[in-house]
Amino acid sequence: MAFRFALVGNPNSGKTTMFNEMTGSTQYVGNWPGVTVEKKEGKARKTKEDIRIIDLPGIYSLSPYSLEEIIARDYIIDEKPDVVINIVDASNIERNLYLTTQLLELGVPVVVALNMMDTVESKGDQIDLKLLEKALGVPVIPTSANKNRGIKELLEKALQVAQTAAAGAAAKTEGRSDGPYDKNVEAGISSVRDCMTPFIGEKGPNPRWAAIKLLENDEKVIEKLKLSDALMEEVKAYRSKMEKDFDSDMETIMADNRYNYISGVVGKAVRKNAAGGSLTLSDKIDIVVTNRILAIPLFLAVMYAVFQITFGAIGSFTIDYIDVLINETLAGAASGWLEAAGAAEWLQELVVNGIIAGLGSIMVFVPQIMIMFFFISILEDSGYMARAAFVMDRLLRKLGLSGKSFIPMLMGFGCSVPAVMGTRTLENEKDRRLTIILTPFMSCGARLPVYALFTAAFFAENQSLVIFSIYILGIVVAILSGIILKNTILKGEAAPFVMELPPYRIPTAKGLLIHMWDRGKGFIKKAGTVIFAASVIIWFCQSFSFSLQMVEEASESIFGIIGGAIAPIFAPLGFGDWKSAVALLTGLVAKEAVVATMGILHGLGAVAEDSVELAVSLQNYFTPLSAYAFMAFTLLYVPCIAAFAAIKREMNSWKWTLFAVAYQTGTAWIVAFIIYQVGRLLGLN
Repeated sequence: MAFRFALVGNPNSGKTTMFNEMTGSTQYVGNWPGVTVEKKEGKARKTKEDIRIIDLPGIYSLSPYSLEEIIARDYIIDEKPDVVINIVDASNIERNLYLTTQLLELGVPVVVALNMMDTVESKGDQIDLKLLEKALGVPVIPTSANKNRGIKELLEKALQVAQTAAAGAAAKTEGRSDGPYDKNVEAGISSVRDCMTPFIGEKGPNPRWAAIKLLENDEKVIEKLKLSDALMEEVKAYRSKMEKDFDSDMETIMADNRYNYISGVVGKAVRKNAAGGSLTLSDKIDIVVTNRILAIPLFLAVMYAVFQITFGAIGSFTIDYIDVLINETLAGAASGWLEAAGAAEWLQELVVNGIIAGLGSIMVFVPQIMIMFFFISILEDSGYMARAAFVMDRLLRKLGLSGKSFIPMLMGFGCSVPAVMGTRTLENEKDRRLTIILTPFMSCGARLPVYALFTAAFFAENQSLVIFSIYILGIVVAILSGIILKNTILKGEAAPFVMELPPYRIPTAKGLLIHMWDRGKGFIKKAGTVIFAASVIIWFCQSFSFSLQMVEEASESIFGIIGGAIAPIFAPLGFGDWKSAVALLTGLVAKEAVVATMGILHGLGAVAEDSVELAVSLQNYFTPLSAYAFMAFTLLYVPCIAAFAAIKREMNSWKWTLFAVAYQTGTAWIVAFIIYQVGRLLGLN
């Protein structure tokens, strides 16, 4: 028999880490709220039973205020998982138990995983598990997901609860008699439950929970239940009476009752260390990290250090090593083998100058990309990136942007597609559209090979500084665009932004490697599929004419003719040659294809920092100024086809999608134009 366990918990409670440990999945784990937008599923490992683990979005409550809460609530009510495993941050137990009280009201089997017990122990605090179990009426299992402690016991207990429920021994609970509500509220709930129970049927939601939602005037539940007008008038009468008696609105009454109940339970079950009032290590670090004066310079210094390591001696060494491996060893061996086998000249050209040259020009950057992802994972898992979002929020709010938008924008440094999808966490439609338009300005990992290619050729002595400036340029353009759009076509007040700062944690080696590989494998997979196919197509289009005749002059090829037609568009930007125009065109498929195209069209098998052949070839078409303008255009124009599809899906409008693409590409042209033309006026050419 197969069982389904749903993981539900607050953001930063360790829920996704728990999911990874249970399933062995490489699901991405981030140390800030909102990383999980949709539910994820995996099979529990090291168990005899067939157990499916569903990782639901991180939420603070079951109220329908955000898409994550709606996804989680609808799944529990409609899909009816065998057990809901509620992940509770033991170091922040009072806030986390608010969601627990709402889960218990649903009447589904619940097991509480009291997670991060290692943090509680390090503080010297104590939690009476037996008392907590008795108060909540459900099993409570102590765990530390990041150290793989208690997970086996948690799965065993959840399985036991599921099997008991499946055997019919556990009836659908109607709620605890000593639950969170006082007798007056409880009387109102009972009255509404009794009058509506005959109308919702056996397959409907738990009657007690439905009664609470009706009293709270939950529009989505009301819409789903489809009760008669007469019955809704009765509910309204009960609600009005209670609001008059308590002199408050119903949602506040319910929330106050829950928090009062939780405070009582925590007061009895949790014993704080007497020295707990002193500042924690996280508090002490935050005094510096979130300081109004030091925060932004410190953030920039940290990011510059990451780029310095990635593109300094370590990164340069990896490029040289991979360059020799691919361009000399692999290409030489393939050429010799094909020649010995008597292969046709066109086939030799395709394999050596098409496939190996195209893939090689991308693969040489894999080590550098992995190094950068590794350090970014350290910043995320340690909790620093959440502080960066908090710090940047203060700046962005002064410029009229929504601070909550910064989370998907941070994700954009990895890949634009999940970043655009991450805007689903924004409730305000105008903020969501604005964030979708701006997020692609955050330089994704796919653009990195383009920067590495040009900085190695033109800015070898200041490579890390130049690449760092490109990333900063993207942020600056996003800020300025936000100001412009927020005061023109996307006017409106920014939604309030509340962010929880997780405690600093020492990242685990396993977690860092998982995150690094999870991001890097997408790059490698794309190189082995999209870029492979693109390399073949690029080679064909630069070797054959429209009449399918092989040409000696690449300028007479399919790409030569197409590139020649669109090249004048880029001439004012400093790169009006057909090869550069074609490279930007193929970049619409995937940004990595820009480098693959350059490698093939310029006859370069790979890109080494000290490659004289590369420098000579590129310097025939670019100056340092036009090279920087080219990088700026690559940074800002529409990311790729996959990102375009994501924008269309999230915008749900062709008008807004085309506007986003036009705005991004138009901005790219204007910024590159300004860089090149102003640079010429200043004599920087």
